[in-house]
Amino acid sequence: MKNMIKNFYVPVSARTEDSLALLWDKPEYAERIKEYQIYVNGELAGSTTATDYTLNGLQSATEYELYVQTVRKDGERGISSQIIKACTKASAQTVNILDFGAAADGKTVNTRSIQAAIDACPKGGKVLIPKGTFVSGAIFLKSDMTLYLEEGAVLLGSTELEDYPVMKYRCEGNEILNYCSLINPKNPVDHLGMYDEAHYREIVELGGYVAGASRLHDITIEGKGVINANGTILSKKELAEKKGARGRAISLRNVDRVYLKDVTVRHSPAWCIHLSYCTDVNMNHIQVHTKYGENGERYDVYNGDGINPDSCQNVNIFHSLIASQDDSIAVKSGWDKEGRQVGIPTENVRITNCNFRSGFGVAMGSEMAGGIRNVLVQDCDFVNTYSIASVKAPRGRGSIIENVKYEDITFRYDSTELSDCEWFRGAIYVDQYYSYQNFDPDMPFPVNDGTPVIRNITFRNIELYTKTSSAIYLYGLPESPLQNIFLENIKASGRYGLKACNVEGLTERLVYVHAEEGEERTYRNVNRNSAIHIRK
Repeated sequence: MKNMIKNFYVPVSARTEDSLALLWDKPEYAERIKEYQIYVNGELAGSTTATDYTLNGLQSATEYELYVQTVRKDGERGISSQIIKACTKASAQTVNILDFGAAADGKTVNTRSIQAAIDACPKGGKVLIPKGTFVSGAIFLKSDMTLYLEEGAVLLGSTELEDYPVMKYRCEGNEILNYCSLINPKNPVDHLGMYDEAHYREIVELGGYVAGASRLHDITIEGKGVINANGTILSKKELAEKKGARGRAISLRNVDRVYLKDVTVRHSPAWCIHLSYCTDVNMNHIQVHTKYGENGERYDVYNGDGINPDSCQNVNIFHSLIASQDDSIAVKSGWDKEGRQVGIPTENVRITNCNFRSGFGVAMGSEMAGGIRNVLVQDCDFVNTYSIASVKAPRGRGSIIENVKYEDITFRYDSTELSDCEWFRGAIYVDQYYSYQNFDPDMPFPVNDGTPVIRNITFRNIELYTKTSSAIYLYGLPESPLQNIFLENIKASGRYGLKACNVEGLTERLVYVHAEEGEERTYRNVNRNSAIHIRK
């Protein structure tokens, strides 16, 4: 295994009747690699410079033999992966929403027609949304099904509140009442009728997360169509009525094996794609837009996160574009005491080969009371996002964020729209005073269940420029300093330089920092390991 590409596999959920998504780890000394070649049944099928590849146009219910071979920059063949076998899904029986009375006129509310098609969909089947604009309220997906949006199809959220019943599920870290999202799971009580009021009362009483509740499985949303939740109008109406927190475009809960492929999701009332208590999630070549419309108009929405994996395990987000109003991707796991009691971490997350075009970058927290661990952000490009990374865990959360890596990243922020404040501290920031406008970094508080820990955070091979903020900001608590922060091969330029406070174990290797104002580096109560800096 030493001289092989490691962890080459096809995730179980990342398979359709005509495609397989392949993932593998970036090898050591990847800078020597020109490309990866993908072999199918012994024949060259394609090549890529990324660490993922999707095989499309395959035969259904067919097993394929697969491996990956590197080609070095000198033209010689390098290391290869092990040979694996993977099978596509069986051909799906298609259920067309037009056969249930749906109208593609952009006016008719088709909720009942679309839900009837979902309810009639057989195990392993596919609900087809064909070309056209179909208005709908909240719909509820079930296990073993695909929602397929044909190219040119638009699923457009209704703007009427009665089309979005109120139910209880996690929102910003706690189980509270929410307006239903445009796309929802049919759980935890999935045997009751969609329009039965008792159904919603029972869900509210049970809550969105119930220990031991039956779970859904194998839900796929794919196709080159668009899911548009019509968030500006809905957001205003939901905030005015105040029966619950705002809904999302997609909210899936308690689902094992989720796959989103090729779809565009946009204009949510709040967070756009929210996954809570899910396992084995893959998002492949999707687009998420929560800040600007198709013609460049700005959506009037706040808290417009792109993607939120929340108390989820084994999540892969790859080859996707996120242009968000708030956090681009925010990894979460619950708020304070309730989050600690539920105690479900988000772990084993891989975000690779993605493009970020607005928003606040990839965040860990701040709702992280169930824990966050084993996260990789790699080979991503950030343009006009306020930050690359925000690792944030203020007092009260408790639990741990650990084993997080950001590497092989480029970042540029030329805008003056935002500047440093209690919510945003820099292009790279690890912050235990998140949301505090005023604080004393020398005054310790008693250590208790709400004291958060942040440790083992790595930033490697990063080039960044920010016009309005600190290049690197690392602030821990005096009673719980940041532990083992590792910076390597970083070229960082910003309005301010590197600020570090309350850090136990800061390692800097080949780190260049340029500050347009003030000192390039300031340290306060920092235990530094041996450092090699690049000077101007």
